[in-house]
Amino acid sequence: MMRYIKLVNFEINRFSKIYLSLLLITLVSQFAGVIIVTKSLLKDARDIMKEERLSEAAYITSYGSLDFNHIANTLWFVGPIALSAVALIFYIFLIWYRDWFGKNTFIYRLLMLPTSRLSIYLSKATAIFLMVLGLIAFQIIILPMQNALFNSNVPEALLSEMSISTITIANPILSLIIPSTFTQFLISYGIGLMIMSILFTSIMFERSFRIKGIVMGLIYCGISAVVFLAPFFVMEIGNFHFYPNELFGLLLALGIILTGLSVWLGAWLLKKRVTV
Repeated sequence: MMRYIKLVNFEINRFSKIYLSLLLITLVSQFAGVIIVTKSLLKDARDIMKEERLSEAAYITSYGSLDFNHIANTLWFVGPIALSAVALIFYIFLIWYRDWFGKNTFIYRLLMLPTSRLSIYLSKATAIFLMVLGLIAFQIIILPMQNALFNSNVPEALLSEMSISTITIANPILSLIIPSTFTQFLISYGIGLMIMSILFTSIMFERSFRIKGIVMGLIYCGISAVVFLAPFFVMEIGNFHFYPNELFGLLLALGIILTGLSVWLGAWLLKKRVTV
């Protein structure tokens, strides 16, 4: 267990500089967006009120009040989230291929460690998942601060205050990464874990069989997608209907099966087919 924890810590440390950069970019960009966009919104509002000779109440009647959605839907806000998501998706591949193609072919030393290769596999998956949760936790921490900053800069007469839960529900990206219920959390991050395990297994196919492995990995991804989406195909083609609880149960069961199968198959390939 201690070796597994050390491996997780090792993997996180290897990505720490890029990870901290993502956090800093998110912090600076989103807070800068709050300030810049708020000033722009207020300037536009004042210009309209001046040109059309509107009172604040008349402006709100014609154009609506100002709320945090004006910030949350800008590139300043969603850009860093998208960048972080792309970086972590890219790291799913980098976390393996860096060991093979980096200096001194580090994978040979890693596979020769006196520990189970399953621990190596799981440590990489755990490191990525923890970094995802870390980014989400960071967003949850700074979001109330950004909302408070926006509220303090907008005149009360033009302001429509929003609670944090309302902000996350109203914004599609925030509602995806910050689920409002435990069920949504299971769906969002369960699917994320499943996709990561499937991609890990596809990488193991490629590392085990090279060119043939690429084809095998793509086929495995395709089959996994078809299996997971099978309930939707049944409803569409077979004119059959699942109740929400039934559909959730089926997707949860299929997700657990596919994740477990992918972890087992990926670990087996790493142990039996990937050689040093």
